[in-house]
Amino acid sequence: MAYDTTLVQLVDDAGAALGTAPKSAVHGTDTPLHLAFSCHVHDGAGRLLVTRRALAKPTWPGVWTNSFCGHPAPGEPLAEAVRRRAREELGLELADVSVVLPEFRYRATDASGIVENEICPVFRARSETDPVPAADEVCEWQWTTPDRLRAAVVAAPYAFSPWLRLQLRQLEVAAL
Repeated sequence: MAYDTTLVQLVDDAGAALGTAPKSAVHGTDTPLHLAFSCHVHDGAGRLLVTRRALAKPTWPGVWTNSFCGHPAPGEPLAEAVRRRAREELGLELADVSVVLPEFRYRATDASGIVENEICPVFRARSETDPVPAADEVCEWQWTTPDRLRAAVVAAPYAFSPWLRLQLRQLEVAAL
């Protein structure tokens, strides 16, 4: 992925488009509000896919998180961006893509001082295959149950991304 040239959509507090900026310019210590998405992938057995962010990631390296996240290209419909990113990051084809937290947003600062500031609708999708992750994105993955994930987050919140912790507070187990 060309990190420096990937464009993200800048938005106002209501989510209206304001323009675009390179992804590298919107992930720093003074991060403007921009559009992103998160996705929780489940399988037919009711398990959830969680991933551990690659150690070389500039933000929250090595933490466990939801299945994957990303940014839609300017003008790209969110559901299409979710499908695209699943293929790019995890080698997955998705079915049953649906939004479960359309209004989710968060602002968080990692240990290095980099700020995430996103309007980030949360999606749920299904896949019946194991991921084949891109090494620069994901260093580990695991299928787990919603109850085990919640218990792990309670036991060791520091090991999980702040957006996952916030999403779990807002989602019912059935919505995962």
